[in-house]
Amino acid sequence: MNFREYKIGARMFGFALGGSMCITLFLPSFDFRSAVSTETALDKQLTAGWETGWNVYDPLMLGHNKPLKVLVKTDPKSGQPLAEATYAYVYNVGTPLPNGIDHPDNLGESVEKLSETKGQIGQKTANGTVYLIKHEGNVPYIENATATMGWTPDMVMKGASDSDISHAGAGKTLFVREGCWWCHTLLPEQTQDWQVFGAPPMLGDFNGESPTAFGSDRKAPDLLHVGSRNSSREWMMLHFFNPRLVQPHSIMPRFDYLWGKVDANGQKIDYAKWRTEYDEYHAGKRIDPPDVPMYAKNSEIRDLIDFMLSLK
Repeated sequence: MNFREYKIGARMFGFALGGSMCITLFLPSFDFRSAVSTETALDKQLTAGWETGWNVYDPLMLGHNKPLKVLVKTDPKSGQPLAEATYAYVYNVGTPLPNGIDHPDNLGESVEKLSETKGQIGQKTANGTVYLIKHEGNVPYIENATATMGWTPDMVMKGASDSDISHAGAGKTLFVREGCWWCHTLLPEQTQDWQVFGAPPMLGDFNGESPTAFGSDRKAPDLLHVGSRNSSREWMMLHFFNPRLVQPHSIMPRFDYLWGKVDANGQKIDYAKWRTEYDEYHAGKRIDPPDVPMYAKNSEIRDLIDFMLSLK
């Protein structure tokens, strides 16, 4: 009987906490599972791949093992121009498949049926896979272009220029790793938000996405549609290198280290010199700020900017 009240209280607290977690986290998963995937959901999961948080395939969250989103203008197999350019999602060998491919029942009944019958997403290939988003009426579905048309990752990449390739999947990993969602949300919430930041997402927009990166606190603008509001890669580059170049009173930290050691020409980036010159500019000792170095194609900042521009 010693401390009986404490024991009862502890059990009641545990029951209440467990019940609230069930209501908050477990039960809503059934709503997500029952929702029918929108085209936005298919695009997001095919772009990002299996998981963009911490995972065993990329424990240091460097953006490795991610698919590539490629704008295809000619048929990779025949070389003939396509009637309309389309995006292909390239999964090289070893890239983990997204949730909707491994668990198509999460796509929603109508999308699942079309993806499995017309899209043949159940067929696995040994040399990687290329996926497309197609439509049957108003219903979007995933098509395994490797199975239906013989497109291979090598074919698609061979015909693509660098400007046609988006590393948004790796960029989302960096978005999570760098803590961007501590200040930015991907979820306009109020009517005033919708007027400034764009329309809110729909339930079906999140099928297969992990994590959703909603964010829990907003200290900076919502980014759900930032790629539509500002599609300037140059502006993004200035903003990430030093936010004060474009927003004098910004509290956002610099992300210049994501440029790596060398610029696009292979020249070593002298960060100390750049910051000294910027301090002189800020103090009014020089008229213009120093030029921001162009990033290398394989730099982390390229991936992060690709993700920003994909948010439309």
